[in-house]
Amino acid sequence: MNWRMPSETHPHERTWMAFPCEGPALGGSQESREPTYRAWAEVANTIAEFEPVAMLVDPSEARRARSMLSASVELFETPIDECWMRDHGPTFVLDDERPGQLGAVDWVFNGWGAHSWSRWEKANENARFVAELVGATRIGSLLVNEGGGIHVDGEGTVLLTETVQLDPRRNPYADRERVEAELARTIGATKAIWLPRGLTRDYEDFGTNGHVDMLATITSPGEVLLHTQTNPEHPDYEVSRQLKTMLSEAVDAAGRGFRVTELPAPAILHDEEGFVDYSYVNHLVVNDGIIACGFGEPEADAKAREILEAAYPGRRAVTIEARPIFADGGGIHCITQQQPKVATA
Repeated sequence: MNWRMPSETHPHERTWMAFPCEGPALGGSQESREPTYRAWAEVANTIAEFEPVAMLVDPSEARRARSMLSASVELFETPIDECWMRDHGPTFVLDDERPGQLGAVDWVFNGWGAHSWSRWEKANENARFVAELVGATRIGSLLVNEGGGIHVDGEGTVLLTETVQLDPRRNPYADRERVEAELARTIGATKAIWLPRGLTRDYEDFGTNGHVDMLATITSPGEVLLHTQTNPEHPDYEVSRQLKTMLSEAVDAAGRGFRVTELPAPAILHDEEGFVDYSYVNHLVVNDGIIACGFGEPEADAKAREILEAAYPGRRAVTIEARPIFADGGGIHCITQQQPKVATA
């Protein structure tokens, strides 16, 4: 078989999500949990205006989920202990040798590096569960990896960071060659572009240790959107500068250089925990649209929509208030996973 992960711009069959349930992602009180429930529901209901949405729901949250979600969102009850679908769910791939075949890569998930607070026993079953629901071929892998740790162009290029797949808490015996070989087998990546690190906030205890989907994404072959911190007071100012230089000098699987478009961060620098990692790069592309993160800054949010719509011609950008999601450790891209359409006979 010749499995290949298509670009996010490839037409979607649906988007998958997982509804939050009691656990590390939620606060201790009902009041503190409400913003998380509302944010997840708003993302799902907005996506549903563009394409079908399927939601995994723990039985304990089924009633709440149904009351908050659009009737068009399809619910599937199954045990849940993590709601970050991008990371613990399947990564969908297509078989170029057999049109019409859908694959689902089932990575090993260990809670972003087996933190003391991580939960993953139930989450590790969800890729298999979803693969069976949609009739996809399950592609097992021994690589500890998350969907937020990779971005592809659909033509063999993958972006990733040295501090995720090579993290000794994830893959203590891995090196670049082994990781690249497994990515070639599972998602058809023939050229890996290793970025040295992620955003500063992502290295705190509740971070992912450098997911690439907070940093950069390939919008089309040879075109990259880069998170850019413009304020020198923020430590990610230097990170952005370093990554722009690297990406400007890199080439993709076809030997093309990249044109790097900067996507400026909002002006806010801090929250109650420290320097923020608010990133407009952490958006989701859907059929005819873009679901963009919003951070309560109308001008910055509008500028991000303008840049995103230029990067994805013909798609309409919609902004969703994303600060409650970021407070829990990620963004809109992190809580969603696209299922590509397969070719029909």
